[in-house]
Amino acid sequence: MNYILFDGTVRKALLPFTYTRPVADIRIGILTIREKWEKYLGFTTTTLTEEYLEEKYPMVELENNVMINASFLPTKALINEVKKLKENQAIFKNDEVVAFFTKESQEEVNFDNYESIDFVFDVLQIKNTWDIFLFNDQAISDDFELLTEGRKSQPIPEGVQYINKANIFIEEGAEILFSVLNASTGPIYIGRDTLIMEGSLIRGPFAMGQHSVLKMGSKVYGATTLGPKCKIGGEVNNVVLFGNSSKGHEGYLGNAVIGEWCNIGADTNNSNLKNNYAEVRLWNYETEGFDKTGLQFCGLIMGDHSKSAINTMFNTGTVVGVSSNIYGSNFPRNFIPSFSWGGASGFTTYQINKACETANLVMKRKNELFDEKEQRILEHVFEITKKYRNF
Repeated sequence: MNYILFDGTVRKALLPFTYTRPVADIRIGILTIREKWEKYLGFTTTTLTEEYLEEKYPMVELENNVMINASFLPTKALINEVKKLKENQAIFKNDEVVAFFTKESQEEVNFDNYESIDFVFDVLQIKNTWDIFLFNDQAISDDFELLTEGRKSQPIPEGVQYINKANIFIEEGAEILFSVLNASTGPIYIGRDTLIMEGSLIRGPFAMGQHSVLKMGSKVYGATTLGPKCKIGGEVNNVVLFGNSSKGHEGYLGNAVIGEWCNIGADTNNSNLKNNYAEVRLWNYETEGFDKTGLQFCGLIMGDHSKSAINTMFNTGTVVGVSSNIYGSNFPRNFIPSFSWGGASGFTTYQINKACETANLVMKRKNELFDEKEQRILEHVFEITKKYRNF
């Protein structure tokens, strides 16, 4: 069977992350959503997404296809239903389509002509940017079970203190030096060829992707995820870094989601709780306003390629778009559009040629290629986000 992951109705609510990737390539837990589906299904997937992303994320359509709403995280029960789908059948959860069978020859899909299958079991759906850190606890636990079932962890190195050894899994090549692993509150997954430097304190649930680094004396509270090639120092609490991003020095980051190719400067801090303990409102690209989140704790949402300078302060519930550069004293505004350059004293436009030059240098440092596909994506995002830059 050919499986295709599509963005669904929540794509705009998941901006700025979906400016530069399909919904399927959002990371939550240990794996991206795509990696979860492929692991469960035993098949590779392709993507139906925005036209400007198709060059990097193409769709392959065959005679028989199953379309899967990528905002839903797979479970064993859901996979069983998806694998049983036949022609003119669709799975729904709370009136939203989860998956459906389609043929290449079909010109349109009319669900009125489909047999509707209600999925009655619990399933996580990522509808908002803050769901990524809010559901990360459950997602880490689910991925931990998926990845470690029937496998044996590498031994915990001498000199490392630990609690609940059965809930700790260390992949080959990981180096852990004189640190503390507390898995009593959730699993701890240490990926391949990672480095945890001396004096790090880790409380699960925690996931560390391959080639990532925890610097000396890091304090990590769950549920936190470091994607591949990330670097963390200081104090973090319930944070998801998609990959290739760094917060290498002191400073606090909490209840936050950071995209790829970001850098958080030394002593950068985010507030995750308002002084009056009120509900946090967060910028929503879909409604183009600050919407209620229902959350008391909500920190920083930062899109790909954005950076903060040393001593930057982010207020509770700040959203930063793609490829912005923030610096200066005092708190900048709670919504910083893509390709912004500046801080609390004001912003100018970060011109696309300069942004691409920086992206090329940053990606080259980690042996990744900033090619023409990547450049065209950034150029398109620059154009479609102009309306927000009223500087």
